[in-house]
Amino acid sequence: MREKGLVLLKRMLGRTAEFHYDQWESIESVLNRKKTLVVQRTGWGKSTVYFIATKLLREQGSGPTVLISPLLSLMRNQIENAAKIGISAETINSDNNDDWERVEQCLVEGKCDILLLSPERLGNQDFVTRILPNIKGGIGMFVVDEAHCISDWGHDFRPDYRRIIRIINTLPPNVPVLATTATANQRVVEDIQEQLGKDLVVIRGPLTRESLRLQTIRLNDQAERLAWLYENITKIEGSGIIYCLTTSDCNKVAKWLRKKGINALEYHTRLSENEEEKRELEEEREQMLMQNKVKALVSTIKLGMGYDKPDLAFVIHYQRPGSLVEYYQQIGRAGRKLDNAYAILLNGSEDDEIQEFFISKAFPTQEEMQKVVALIEDSENGLKENDILKGLNMSQGRLRNCLKLLTIDMVISKENSIYTRTLNPWNPDLVRSRRVTEQRYAELEKIKEFVDLQSCYMKFISQQLDDPFAEDCGKCSNCEGKKFFSEKVSRDNVIEAIRFLQGEFLEIPPRKMWPAGIIAPTGKKIPESEQNKIGKVLCTYGDAGWGKYVRQDKYDNNHFRDELVDASVDLIRNHWHMESMPEWVTSIPSIRRPELVRNFAQRVAKKLGLPYLGVVIKIKDTQMQKLMQNGFQQSKNAYEGFGVSGNCPEGPVLLIDDMVDSGWTFAVCGALLKRAGSGDVYPFALTSTSKLEGGE
Repeated sequence: MREKGLVLLKRMLGRTAEFHYDQWESIESVLNRKKTLVVQRTGWGKSTVYFIATKLLREQGSGPTVLISPLLSLMRNQIENAAKIGISAETINSDNNDDWERVEQCLVEGKCDILLLSPERLGNQDFVTRILPNIKGGIGMFVVDEAHCISDWGHDFRPDYRRIIRIINTLPPNVPVLATTATANQRVVEDIQEQLGKDLVVIRGPLTRESLRLQTIRLNDQAERLAWLYENITKIEGSGIIYCLTTSDCNKVAKWLRKKGINALEYHTRLSENEEEKRELEEEREQMLMQNKVKALVSTIKLGMGYDKPDLAFVIHYQRPGSLVEYYQQIGRAGRKLDNAYAILLNGSEDDEIQEFFISKAFPTQEEMQKVVALIEDSENGLKENDILKGLNMSQGRLRNCLKLLTIDMVISKENSIYTRTLNPWNPDLVRSRRVTEQRYAELEKIKEFVDLQSCYMKFISQQLDDPFAEDCGKCSNCEGKKFFSEKVSRDNVIEAIRFLQGEFLEIPPRKMWPAGIIAPTGKKIPESEQNKIGKVLCTYGDAGWGKYVRQDKYDNNHFRDELVDASVDLIRNHWHMESMPEWVTSIPSIRRPELVRNFAQRVAKKLGLPYLGVVIKIKDTQMQKLMQNGFQQSKNAYEGFGVSGNCPEGPVLLIDDMVDSGWTFAVCGALLKRAGSGDVYPFALTSTSKLEGGE
């Protein structure tokens, strides 16, 4: 059987291909109908195991393989490899709705060898009860890719993965189950073992990547990191990936590199508002990188797992990731078929702030889930998501996580968008919830320790993943005793990067709908006559351009310096193409800092030669807007808190605030100004504090 497997391997990967250590053993374990967990380094070839096993099982008369993976969009090249050995692979996911009927027919007729599913599909009862049982021949093998997602101790826990266990428990005992991951420490392995069964065979190999040359570099701010990228990225032959923590940073870095003559493109979930266009852009950019037609993709974690380019020459982190496990996943994209590839970790002043925000928002607390349960339980006929948002000061994303977890645990049920309480008891594990969050913070401390490490970088990572084979790699900058790249940057390039950042203005898109319950029981369009024009923001809070001065002046000086006034006036006069120039200026009032923004707005007005009128007033001492977590609470807090005193001049107005996050304060105050007789309203803020630019 091994010989037959080797023939298939050579057909997939070329005549010189041989099985890596443990590869055939993993295939054999599956062929022997065992539950198997494979923990192997990135680039080892886990997909090879389940594709060859599928082929051999199908030849024995087994039904098709069902593969659960969060990375279907990144498996295009793997599916191409599967086709080389005669495997017909199909997918059902949110990107190919038009194909679902055809794929379902293939399954019923036995024309599909492997079905690739996102874990979210298992939440569709119609699919689980109607399609899966009707697969011709039954499920021949069940594969869980990125199996660390099963465990809430895993770095990338996905609630939908909990549904997988229920499916596995319904399978006949002779159906083999294969789980694969590169990033399971002993705690995660034990958790997976507990869920899949004590009879789970664990095949574990060394995690060291022999080709990677690791180095960490500390730089003071974003300007220095931009300068470093420009000075060093072209020294590396080949193409690679630059990872950023936020979409806005992806955009900035890619734009800077293009400005400096380096072909770089951003890659994240917000490439386009149009879903079809976004998919096309993603595929196009993946292929450009694959074919070395671009020096780098500047990406969020979206390109962190699953992407397989054998000759990827480098991975550079513009900011520090949240854990060593996440870091290992990402650097694992590089050097799969190269003798040498670089993994360079840059560190920034904003890293901790961003990561702590991610940790705080990633995992709902049991207390928050209890509030959701209580609210649904107290309703007579159940609640829609929007109804829950009205009752709780919780972000929409966080609420959806709560609802998903509670639905998976069958504490609540969903029918036609309405959530109702089930009869099942719910006993929150408060201790576990706290321990998981504590674990996230502990992981953050470990990667901070990693940055200043004097010993082998790769060994340290392997030890954190409980690799029993951990040893010095001999190739990182600490092992070699030399820096591959300088930690110094040209002052001239830093100054140019600062100027670049100072010219990176953000926009404030107008709000177009009132949330349900603000103006009317249902969502109501904001009349065009009350909508703001597109606004402008001078900088991102805390950045190396103007952002650091805004932070310092607001909290230390309680006075915005003249340079910020001058920069704002320059933006308004020279970089803002308004339909009609403002004829007067007003500002958003604050009870806590009454003079700060008003003084700034008055100085801007004076420089522009326009009158300042303080017509927007506070009518109620509401909670701070930054504490409001969703659109309903944000708009309600602003709507109740502001008013307009008297009539307004009819001309266009510049509406100034120091910070913008959700944009609801501007939306409410703009509508009030229009109702009071003003002309077009142009919002302007010194800085954006929006965290919506994080994520993928």
